[in-house]
Amino acid sequence: MKNIAYSRKEIKHKLDELYSRYNNRRFVHPDPLELLYSYKGIKDREIAGLIASSLAYGRVSQILKSAGHILKKTGSSPYRYLMGSDLDHLKQSFAGFKHRFTTGDEIACLLYAARSMIKDFGSLNNAFLAGYKKEDPDMIPALLKFCKNISILSNDSCRSLIPSHLGGSAFKRLNLYLRWMVRNDEVDPGGWSAVPPSKLLIPLDTHMHRISCILGLTSRKQADMKTVIEVTGSFKNIEKNDPVRYDFALTRIGINRIHGEF
Repeated sequence: MKNIAYSRKEIKHKLDELYSRYNNRRFVHPDPLELLYSYKGIKDREIAGLIASSLAYGRVSQILKSAGHILKKTGSSPYRYLMGSDLDHLKQSFAGFKHRFTTGDEIACLLYAARSMIKDFGSLNNAFLAGYKKEDPDMIPALLKFCKNISILSNDSCRSLIPSHLGGSAFKRLNLYLRWMVRNDEVDPGGWSAVPPSKLLIPLDTHMHRISCILGLTSRKQADMKTVIEVTGSFKNIEKNDPVRYDFALTRIGINRIHGEF
């Protein structure tokens, strides 16, 4: 499939049309993002978002089932649930859980690490901000610091859920999590106001990588962090203050429909 040859102005016009058409909650299902809408308080939503985004690999129906199962266990307030749980209780609660490569023990360790960070920093938002500086061009330093903290607090026991703090990967699921937490529009619920959307990175998976190649936003063949930075930079040339603005709308479109939309 050939790349699309448009000027930056033409691409922005097309992307804005897609945003107007698809960036609506009626297009969210099936998407793990929908699980966050049940939580009005940010303390609950940031925990629900971490669970849903961390499990966002594999078939979407299974993601919704697995994340829904965990959130059912945590009840109406994941925050209260975590604050009232120790590691033994978490391991007992999720014994027997399985989502592809992820076990119940890994979920328990992730949640225990999240609990520890909330106790140390006051919230998961503050835990991210501990690794963020205003002069940083993006969220990579904060992502690496967050992953390192989870690795230490979980005794490196949730590798299928959180990428290595040594970097290299595209950090797709954590970038997705940040999109949900930072942006606030018809689809993304937001709640973390200290980080500007301009610092966010594209949640790059195979599907988004192929779309980005078709649109001429990158020529790189690997969906790694270098490609994430390049694609994000291309979107910044289109929408400087909100480079992930079009992520949701573009992922509503199948690869074969891209040329029909542009």
